[in-house]
Amino acid sequence: FYTDWMWTSFVVFSISQSTMLVVGAIYYMLFTGVPGTATYYATIMTIYTWVAKGAWFALGYPYDFIVVPIWIPSAMLLDLAYWATRRNKHAAIIIGGSLVGLSLPLFNMVNLLLVRDPLEVAFKYPRPTLPAYMTPIEPQVGKFYNSPVA
Repeated sequence: FYTDWMWTSFVVFSISQSTMLVVGAIYYMLFTGVPGTATYYATIMTIYTWVAKGAWFALGYPYDFIVVPIWIPSAMLLDLAYWATRRNKHAAIIIGGSLVGLSLPLFNMVNLLLVRDPLEVAFKYPRPTLPAYMTPIEPQVGKFYNSPVA
């Protein structure tokens, strides 16, 4: 239960929202020319995730049920890449995207190492029901043996 959701929150927040961070920030910077936007987006997403974490905690889940990703340093690298390559938009996208793509998983793996022992917490917070792939299916042998339709 716990390990499933820890990794799910890591994957969902790290991949999808970091993609939103890069695409949104690059789009905004290219069309407005304002640097510092990625850091602004990352700060908003961090605060949003803290709120989500607090909401789940209030519902009785463990505090590290939601792992808050480390977006801000990667976003600062993106803004720095944009500032350094502002005369070449393609370089901003390639270099900035590469820096975020390489640094974000690194920051977040360090972040995940700080989470409490997943196995211990899994026993403390067991699943209320079996997941769908573990639910037993009754055998259907002989079910239609005496059916007039069959």
